[in-house]
Amino acid sequence: MSLRPTLETRRAQPTMEGAGVHLHRAFGFSDPEELDPFLMLDDFRNDHPAMYQAGFPWHPHRGIETITYVLSGTVEHSDSLGNTGLLGAGDVQWMTAGSGILHQEMPKGNLNGQMHGFQLWANLPGALKMTAPRYQDVAGKEIPEVIDDDGTRVRIVIGSFWGRTGPVDGIAADPQFLDITVPAGVTKTFKVDTYRRAFAYIFEGEGAFADASRPSGVLLEKEVMGEEVNIRDMSGNRTLVRFGTGDEVKVQAGPRGLRFLLISGAPIQEPVAWHGPIVMNTQAELRQAMKELRNGTFIKPAH
Repeated sequence: MSLRPTLETRRAQPTMEGAGVHLHRAFGFSDPEELDPFLMLDDFRNDHPAMYQAGFPWHPHRGIETITYVLSGTVEHSDSLGNTGLLGAGDVQWMTAGSGILHQEMPKGNLNGQMHGFQLWANLPGALKMTAPRYQDVAGKEIPEVIDDDGTRVRIVIGSFWGRTGPVDGIAADPQFLDITVPAGVTKTFKVDTYRRAFAYIFEGEGAFADASRPSGVLLEKEVMGEEVNIRDMSGNRTLVRFGTGDEVKVQAGPRGLRFLLISGAPIQEPVAWHGPIVMNTQAELRQAMKELRNGTFIKPAH
C-alpha cells in the first residue's frame, strides 16, 4: 500500500453566485487540470436566509454533470425537461446537462433558517458532451451508511466502499463520493483507487492528513514518537486537501472529531474550453453554444 501525499491544503474562498447566494468555493474557474475530471466544488452554507433565498434562477448548462448533496434545508429544482423536485436533508441530485439544459435551483432553510449543501461539477468527455440531458433525485434514506467498530461513519453517496454501493450511477466520471465522519482522536485509513484524482473537503471539526511526501510531516512523525497531533497542526472547517497519487489516505481526527467529503474520479485528460455554466473542448464549440443561446436553439429536441 502507498500513502497519497498531500499536494496542497487551502481554504475555500467566499464568493457570490446566482441571484446573490453567498457561498464558499473550494475550487473552480482556475486550472481545470488540477482535479480533472472535477471542475468545481461549492459549499453553500448559511444561517441567514437573506444570504441565499434569492437562489439560482433559470440558467443554462452544457457539457457537464452536476451532483448536488444537501445536508440541511431544501433545494427546489425545475428544468427544461419538465422535471421538478425538492431535495431535503441527506438527499442527492445528479443532473447530466449534456447537449443543453435550462434549470433553476431555489434553496430554503430549515426551521432555524439554516441551509447547507454542496454542488460538485464533473466534466463530460468530448464524446458525451452532446448526449441527451438526464436527471435523477435520490432520497437520503436510499444512501447506505456503514459504521466501523471505532465509530467511523461513511455515507456512500456515489461509488462502492466497504462492500456497499451508493444509489447514484451512470455518471461519466465514475466518481467515488463519500461523506465521512471520524470520531475525536481516531486515526483512520481509507483506500482510494490509485488511478483516480482525489481530494478531501473538511466541513466539520478538524483533523490532520498524513503526508507521505514529507517524512517529517506532522502526523507521521508524531505517530512514530507516540505523541498527540497538536490542534494547531490540523486543518479545519472549509478546508480543501488535494492529494497526489497512491492508494490510500490517512487522517487523525481532532478533539471535536472530523467530518469531510472524500471524492475521487478518473481523469478525462482532454482540452477544456470553459465559460460560466458551459464547458466544451474547443473555443469554437463554446462560441457555437453561445450563439445557440442567443438564437433560441440551445435546447435540443428529444430523440
